[in-house]
Amino acid sequence: MHTIPDLRAADEAAVRATVALVERVRPADLGRPTPCAGWDLAALLAHLTAQHLGFAASARGDGASLDEWRVRPLGDRPAADHADAAEQVIAAFRAPGVLDRTFALPEFGEGVRVPGRQAISFHFIDYVVHGWDVARSLALPFALPAELLRAAVTVAEAIPDDDRRLAPGAAFAPRLSVPDDGEPLARILALVGRSASWPEN
Repeated sequence: MHTIPDLRAADEAAVRATVALVERVRPADLGRPTPCAGWDLAALLAHLTAQHLGFAASARGDGASLDEWRVRPLGDRPAADHADAAEQVIAAFRAPGVLDRTFALPEFGEGVRVPGRQAISFHFIDYVVHGWDVARSLALPFALPAELLRAAVTVAEAIPDDDRRLAPGAAFAPRLSVPDDGEPLARILALVGRSASWPEN
């Protein structure tokens, strides 16, 4: 069985790239549409913040309750709240032994637990994709290091492309077709059901 590599540095880089984008969000931007079906930018930021806090709790051994993952309404300082949550998850992932811990992921189902390496890979691909979502919503560029994107392609390729992607609230839509020699970010997006040309003209 292939061992999932230590993706913590790549995850931190993706998270910090997203934090930098979120810092540019202004109140007038919160109603902007995003590539996440049915979510405006406010809903996406609330999700990002909640996910950071949920994964941080699971890394500490406290994430079994759905309350730890609950999406809360944005406060008066959404960028600051998101940045604080990002620092919490980065710190939690740095803890000794975290790669070999078992993470509770109740959003995947009651009692679901996965190895730390796998849980961090989930968080990583989420923030590569959602960072792009934020950038597209703001009509800003989103550049990540080539090595990070190569790691993200491997993670995206491992995500099952089955009927679970058709369920309401599924994290990813069914895969889209993309050439094998396509640009890495476009390939990642296609593998999780996103079109790199969003919004379509």
